[in-house]
Amino acid sequence: MAEGDTILRAGRRIEAALGGQVLAVRPGRGPGRAAGLERLDGCRLEGVGTHGKHLLLCFGELTLHSHLGMSGSWQVGRRGERWRKPASAAWAVLTGEAAEAVQFGGPTLRVLSAARLRHDPTLARLGPDVLAPDFDLGQALPRLRAAGDRELGDALLDQRLLAGVGNIFKSEACFAAKIDPWQPIDGLSDEELAEVVSAARSLMLESVDRGRPDPAVYRRAGRPCPACGRPIAARGQGDANRRTYWCPRCQPPS
Repeated sequence: MAEGDTILRAGRRIEAALGGQVLAVRPGRGPGRAAGLERLDGCRLEGVGTHGKHLLLCFGELTLHSHLGMSGSWQVGRRGERWRKPASAAWAVLTGEAAEAVQFGGPTLRVLSAARLRHDPTLARLGPDVLAPDFDLGQALPRLRAAGDRELGDALLDQRLLAGVGNIFKSEACFAAKIDPWQPIDGLSDEELAEVVSAARSLMLESVDRGRPDPAVYRRAGRPCPACGRPIAARGQGDANRRTYWCPRCQPPS
């Protein structure tokens, strides 16, 4: 599942393998071919950026915007190396001097001009990137406060409030901070909100650097809590009914 940590890790790998090179860019055989992808063929990859779950590959006046959704992925490897997925699933292939990056699946793959990128409504609506080097907790908390009486776990998934957190780190951050994910935002103190956001950032940065650790609560419904031994609970939350995992004893209602 592609959350902000997955995207930042992919961006770093792509930049390390292909950054600064003139690339051969071609569409794959998958259904998600980006209109205008051929315009990137023979262009230099000048930089790689991320914002939450969005990956931005800059080719001068053009940018390739990728969002992997629930099931998309990037594979970065040696040029000519066998792909881990079938060619029929590839949406885009970027080939450099000795390495190659391939996107498989995902709801978004598109080419944007610099002007469109500056005014793109999807990107403009995003909240602060929880993994940004200059992330400011003081700017993030008022965005979350705007959620009012929405439950914490549901609000953390709203990319307009805080970009990068998905269903895994929603549950893991609330558990790490010992905060009830069902508590309304307006029922939490600034200190409690700050603990949850800081926990999400810390856990996700660790995942970027070391890979995802074994979860404490995510997808562990009915198994013992690692802190107290009580069975972990789970149920759907929010309009999208995304499943939330928590320990009723360690994360009691305030």
